[in-house]
Amino acid sequence: MKKILGAFTLALAGCATGPAYQVPAAPLSAQFKEAQGWQPAAPADLLEKGPWWELFGDATLNELAKQVEVNNQNVAAAAARYAQARAAVAEQRAALFPVVTLDASANRSGGGSGGAPRTANQYRVNIGASWEPDVWGRLREGVSGAQASAQASSADLAAARLAAQGELAANYIGLRLADAQLALLGETVEGYERVLQITQNRVTAGVAPSSDLLQAQTQLANASADRLTAQRQRAQLEHAIAILLGKAPADFALSAAPWSLQVPAIPVGVPSTLLERRPDIAAAERRVAAANAQIGIARSAYFPSLSLGGSYGVAGSQLGGLFSASNTLWSLGLSAAQAVFNAGATGARVDQASAERDVAVATYRQSVLSALADVEDQLAASKVLAQQQSLREASANSASQVEQQMLNRYRAGQVAYTDVVTAQVTALNARRALLQAQADRQSTAVALVQALGGGWQGI
Repeated sequence: MKKILGAFTLALAGCATGPAYQVPAAPLSAQFKEAQGWQPAAPADLLEKGPWWELFGDATLNELAKQVEVNNQNVAAAAARYAQARAAVAEQRAALFPVVTLDASANRSGGGSGGAPRTANQYRVNIGASWEPDVWGRLREGVSGAQASAQASSADLAAARLAAQGELAANYIGLRLADAQLALLGETVEGYERVLQITQNRVTAGVAPSSDLLQAQTQLANASADRLTAQRQRAQLEHAIAILLGKAPADFALSAAPWSLQVPAIPVGVPSTLLERRPDIAAAERRVAAANAQIGIARSAYFPSLSLGGSYGVAGSQLGGLFSASNTLWSLGLSAAQAVFNAGATGARVDQASAERDVAVATYRQSVLSALADVEDQLAASKVLAQQQSLREASANSASQVEQQMLNRYRAGQVAYTDVVTAQVTALNARRALLQAQADRQSTAVALVQALGGGWQGI
């Protein structure tokens, strides 16, 4: 019988399998449009060393980034989902092997007629096994699908790490921008206080109208209010960083520190490298593979379900002689089941699985397109912001000179105080715009790192 079953299994193996999986074609171009003329200032091999955030040259950021992978709760949740997916693979793989069961029972019953009670004992020990031969590949497809899902979860974990690290870097840059603005506004308030005293003296001496004093007070109040706004923004960013590190805001603080203005040069390869580095693209592709496996599982319902079963046991009324040969019981059998009519439900499930795969393919291709657009956006922004920073620096320098000249001329009585106010507002706005441009360049560099997948291996 074993030979017959073995031959039957070999004859049917491979008769019904899922469609052969192929990675979907991705809508890639030969190169990035915005990468033309892109020349990083440093060799790419220098940028491959160490975590990407170290390229910004900030020791505090380096220390904070190390804590994200350990303490961030979104990363912890993704790690738990990955562990869950790996356990699902083990569960699916276990279905390929026989199931062995052992059971034992002891019963005592009694009864009687005519006043004569009778009792009887019954003991039973039985070991059984059942196995479903994977003739149609349904179980193997289940394992393949679970493995693909686990690989997708692994990519999700990498994406969660990259997202948390990128968010930390962006928030940290925002916090240091707030520190720089606080320092600038602090100097501005001190300068406005000195101007207010000069104006007060001129009004007291009768050489300036009281409106000049009111304007000076307005300037000082506005600058002080702006400083409070920067303090609020800094506090919010500090709280956000604490959450990213898995800490309560009350238990975390970052002291003000000089802002590192380093903007790293980032190498950009050909678009096809995104398919290897972006974890979200990898996850989408693995979900296509999992959906493809579901088609094979659905198709296996067209064929009968086979099951082998056997048992060996002993039964008797005396515990001492339970294992004697006369009490032995055994069985061995083969069963098959096939749905004869289900009103097209099997075909509908196959169509549903095929449609799910088409959804996964479209999602994968959309992920690739979104990634390409993301890189193009950040490359364009990087080039534009570099030019803007140079213009902002020139604007800030010129505005500062005009402000000083107007203040000197006001002291000499050559211009009205409204001219001083205009120069002060213009100069402060130019300085703050320069700080914002510097922060925007760093933030864009972080976004470009994320768009490229967080690393440069393979370029």
